[in-house]
Amino acid sequence: MSTDHRSPTPGAAHPLGAAPQPGGVNFAVHAPRATDVWVCLIETDEAGARTEQRLRLPAQTAGVHHGFVAGIGEGTRYCLRAAGPWEPENGLRFNEHKALVDPYARRLDGALGDGAALLPYGEDGGPSDTDSLPDIPLSVVTGAPPAPEPGPGVPWDRTVICEVHVGSYTARHPGVPEDLRGTYLGLAQPAVIEHLRRIGVTAVELLPVQACLTEPGVRDRGMRNHWGYSTGAYFAPDPRYAARDGQEVEEFAEMVSALHSAGLEVLMDVVYNHTAEESVAGPSLSWRGLDAPGYYLLENGEDLDYTGCGNTVDCASPAAVRMVLDSLRHFAGAFGVDGFRFDLASVLGRGRTGTGPQGPVIPFDHRAPLLTAIAADPILSTRKLIAEPWDATGEGYRVGGFPPVWAEWNDRYRDTVRDFFAGGATVGALASRVSGSQDLFGAQGRTPFSSINFITAHDGFTARDLVSYERKHNEANGENNRDGTDNNHSVNHGFEGGTTDPAILAARAAHVRALLATLLLSTGTPMLLGGDELGHTQYGNNNAYCVPEGTPAADAFAVDWDAADADLTAFVARVAAVRRAAPVLRQHEFFDGRATRDGEPDLAWFGADGTEMPGEDWQSPEERTLQAWVDGSDVRAPGRDAAVAEKDALIIWHAGGEATVVLGGPESCTHDWELIVDTTLPTGEPAGRTVYPSRAEITVSGPTVLAFQQV
Repeated sequence: MSTDHRSPTPGAAHPLGAAPQPGGVNFAVHAPRATDVWVCLIETDEAGARTEQRLRLPAQTAGVHHGFVAGIGEGTRYCLRAAGPWEPENGLRFNEHKALVDPYARRLDGALGDGAALLPYGEDGGPSDTDSLPDIPLSVVTGAPPAPEPGPGVPWDRTVICEVHVGSYTARHPGVPEDLRGTYLGLAQPAVIEHLRRIGVTAVELLPVQACLTEPGVRDRGMRNHWGYSTGAYFAPDPRYAARDGQEVEEFAEMVSALHSAGLEVLMDVVYNHTAEESVAGPSLSWRGLDAPGYYLLENGEDLDYTGCGNTVDCASPAAVRMVLDSLRHFAGAFGVDGFRFDLASVLGRGRTGTGPQGPVIPFDHRAPLLTAIAADPILSTRKLIAEPWDATGEGYRVGGFPPVWAEWNDRYRDTVRDFFAGGATVGALASRVSGSQDLFGAQGRTPFSSINFITAHDGFTARDLVSYERKHNEANGENNRDGTDNNHSVNHGFEGGTTDPAILAARAAHVRALLATLLLSTGTPMLLGGDELGHTQYGNNNAYCVPEGTPAADAFAVDWDAADADLTAFVARVAAVRRAAPVLRQHEFFDGRATRDGEPDLAWFGADGTEMPGEDWQSPEERTLQAWVDGSDVRAPGRDAAVAEKDALIIWHAGGEATVVLGGPESCTHDWELIVDTTLPTGEPAGRTVYPSRAEITVSGPTVLAFQQV
């Protein structure tokens, strides 16, 4: 360590982090309980050894230590150190031997090193005297990225989301230059954008791209975090997806602008419920070394764990609320990100009150400070906000319980659709889900688009695996197949895993098409899992969150474009086009049985015999056919000419053995029907124009979806 001849001047307490200014950089660090905070400027020699110049921040305002350092600028590498009381019972574990990442760092350089060196405590439980500077990523002074291209502002009724892993989606794409595969710029390539547009996607939801630091327990097994749900810096794009070292900020911005130029929105999966520091038994990387009581939920100095990840961010604390809002505004403003999906979002609604027999219980409150602040923010409230409405506790399961500005992942939709085609869920349960889940989202002025409908996501089986495996196969994760859910609602059609049997392959393919057609034809906001449209497999792994350290992106659950199912891709494109062209399938109001201009209800349900579904059949396990007739004469969609009627629609779902179905509809419905989607066909496209008269009989068998429009 050396002491620089420069003495920082007081500078300003705002903004937090390292702010480049003419002549130098202003540093501001929230650490109200620290006695001293140092900014340490780092130099690295050719052998990789680090030396530091320690500069004490000379001023403190409202708990923020701050100072202006002259003569440095963008590209300066630094870390923080903090001194203060060692009071574990109060959550205070200050240790100036621990180099810390700036919570507001805009860029990180380097990786975690020796896990033992990162622990703030020694073998006796007191403060460790091991210096962690060689083992911590460095923060990098970084200015604002270039101004982004404006987002396309796709309305909710036209939104089709595709969840993708930046690395896995393009790592094996033959149309992406090799040096760009698995990177931000790879996702921005014309071949990828053209594919996304072809299959009807309007928004790309990126698995976490804020800088990730693999959890100690995963690192101990020789693995690395693949998904990214272990945040190490909330303001820094993850450097592992940069094509050029140190260019992740610029390349992330370039990716967003390229997608915007193509009419695609960018949504980020963000993880504000916990951090990479795990519990108090874990490392001191950043927040814990500066203000653990301000950033985490603690009880007697120990973490309260509502996330299953060791710690829980205190989303009622002013420090945490400010950090989350600043981070969201940074990506929404500086990068132009169009929306956010919040991991374990129930944590964001944890207030600060409540006790129970097992100790402190902090209940969910939809008016909690952070949820209220996001909804009231003039920038964030204009973005698409999506909640994963649960956490690791039973009390945290809150599907349908978020405020009106939020959309929510609907796992009940997922389970019901899976279960129906696997022979389980009733037609009544299916009807509730495919019509918008009004039972969950019908209150508080919400719309059907509040329901993010999905059948597969990163967490679970892919669509292909869902019909190929009856049980999970997660041995490669190193947890003896204990990880991942056992509640998959999956089938294997007579053989576990891969096969060359043509009958099994045909049955599986038809099953996948029925699942994806249901997703795209349901009322609500559909979300595809990137790769499902290509027949991607994870070989039965339903928790692909980690891979061995050093695994190249091409071998880390990468989508195999060379083995893509071209017919399936064409099928998804066709059904998405049908959805896009039919406002009757994406109305802004819930169906309520209201009489339309034709005098018929807006939606009516029919059984296999073509008559209206009687009450006793809704929950009968014997009923395996459901028909939905939607009146096109009174479509509720903003900006439409109310005098112009749409074509009526008829959709049939079948999940049993061979059966004869009489096309349903009210007595006044006497027009012919044109079949426009048939999931028994490889691309879903009937051969030629296929027209059926009213009340025609059709034979169906196995998982099947048929969609008709009025002639």
